Amino acid sequence: MTMTNTGTATRREPELLGQTVVLIGGSAGIGLETARRARAEGADVVLTGRNPERLDQAAREIGAQRTAAFDATDSAALAEFFQDLPGPVDHVLVTAGRPSYGPVLDMTADQVRDALGDHVVLGLEVARNAVGKMRPGGTLLLMGGTGGRRISRGLGIVPAATAALPPFAAALALELAPVRVNLIAAGFVDTPLSASLLKDQLDARRDELRAKLPIGRVVSPVDVAALAVHIMSNTALTGATYDVDGGQQFAF
Repeated sequence: MTMTNTGTATRREPELLGQTVVLIGGSAGIGLETARRARAEGADVVLTGRNPERLDQAAREIGAQRTAAFDATDSAALAEFFQDLPGPVDHVLVTAGRPSYGPVLDMTADQVRDALGDHVVLGLEVARNAVGKMRPGGTLLLMGGTGGRRISRGLGIVPAATAALPPFAAALALELAPVRVNLIAAGFVDTPLSASLLKDQLDARRDELRAKLPIGRVVSPVDVAALAVHIMSNTALTGATYDVDGGQQFAF
């Protein structure tokens, strides 16, 4: 019997169709790429960032539903942002903030407090303000790292701050349920933030990673965005940490 190929392709339903995704720190890098991916999967996106011009450009580029320019570490501004959201949201990704590198003994007490608490405090503030706006089954996604799991003089306080995030995310997952909470732990990702931190050492770092990583290339924001959207769409995932570093933690 002869089988006839009709050429009809099976169409896949967009994974986030009709949902709303909020990106805290969504004007560049991982946040912007996740917004782009979410839009491709049918979501409306809301972008926030500190730089109004860069935020407007990003919003036009991907067709964001709404933007808000403010510093996410400003508790009052963060609370006002969530209060002013016109309707419920499904997912929130927090990418704002940056690590603090350097010898621990060179840091002041205030710098140590900030370095240890920045991501935890920001995640907690977002959780408190977002939970009343989020639909059951949605997810709060936090960002951590795998590079800080090793102790070294150059990393300073970073490993201690990194270690706090997985149990923090798990504890939030219990308290915010049925809203889900997960943590993405990335290695080096080729973003504008990485470029600002490494400056003239950026190309050398890229070359080193291409030579040593098992995947043979540098991890990009596209890779992290793909994981973020998967975590958003898979409603069985909560309280967990997901690594995306191309094998960096094993290769170095």
